[in-house]
Amino acid sequence: MNLSTKYLGLTLAHPFMMGASPLADHLDTVKRLEDGGASAIVLRSLFEEQITMAESGRIHHMDPLDAQFAGTLAGFPMPDRFPLSPDDYLEHLRRAKAAVRIPVIASLNGTNSESWLRFALRIQEAGADALELNMYEVATNPDESSAAIEFQIRNVVVELKQSLKIPIAVKLGPFFTAFGHLASQLDQAHTDGLVLFNRFYQPDIDIREMKATPHLELSTSAELLLRLRWMALLHSRVRCSLALTGGVSTPTDGIKALLAGAHAVQIVSAIMRHGPPYFTAMREGLTRWMEAQELTSVDAFRGRVNGQPGDTEIAERANYIRTLQSWAPHAR
Repeated sequence: MNLSTKYLGLTLAHPFMMGASPLADHLDTVKRLEDGGASAIVLRSLFEEQITMAESGRIHHMDPLDAQFAGTLAGFPMPDRFPLSPDDYLEHLRRAKAAVRIPVIASLNGTNSESWLRFALRIQEAGADALELNMYEVATNPDESSAAIEFQIRNVVVELKQSLKIPIAVKLGPFFTAFGHLASQLDQAHTDGLVLFNRFYQPDIDIREMKATPHLELSTSAELLLRLRWMALLHSRVRCSLALTGGVSTPTDGIKALLAGAHAVQIVSAIMRHGPPYFTAMREGLTRWMEAQELTSVDAFRGRVNGQPGDTEIAERANYIRTLQSWAPHAR
């Protein structure tokens, strides 16, 4: 039985890989992830703001020590609060690559290539097998159009592809006016992969203190459906690799991701709950299901549930109406 898959041009023993998280911050845990069965590891993201602060002492061209910017930048952690400085990140990448045999993928988190380009070259020199760009930004400026935001994201990919030899994956959130168009534009810009989707972290409100407070929960299977929908819609419509992340809690979730068209499945929350050996449980669950279905390879069923036949927009509209009409109140 062949569980192998191709992701970003890399051959993985099976589709289940470690997504970006603090779990790969220490070398002993990196080794445990490989021993537990991870097919690849994405290191935690290094933030654009860390890079610019280390290089110029500024965040988004503003000096944190300047009184006029103090309020604007007050929410950013100080450099010593990050577990890895930019230089530490490169050294950790080198050591991780030397310690394991599976692919190690670096991750940069930000919104533009101004500070990334030089550092991305250093990541490549440090031996990363690929680079994941985590494009996390909440568009709050009412004067900035969706087209301008999408154009900026595409330009980041274009600039980096001109300089880097290693594969590039782009991790995105789902909140775009026409996500399919953006995916197509990135595909045409020769991105090597798309990662669907970035989790949208939303603050809660403390009613006693009357202020916003950070709110973070591990993902559950409840988050999977949005990702499955877009994975199925994009499969066979883009050239690049597709990875699903978020909402994969069980082997069944992972199988659904592959049926929708994923080349790789990134897992974080389930590993935080169950530990690195859960990768083996995911792989064994996939194997049992494939045996029951008499399937000999992942390629044999990947993307079998890939959208709707015919006009996709009409099919989506029909599914929406059919779903609403399927519900009826219970008589009391």
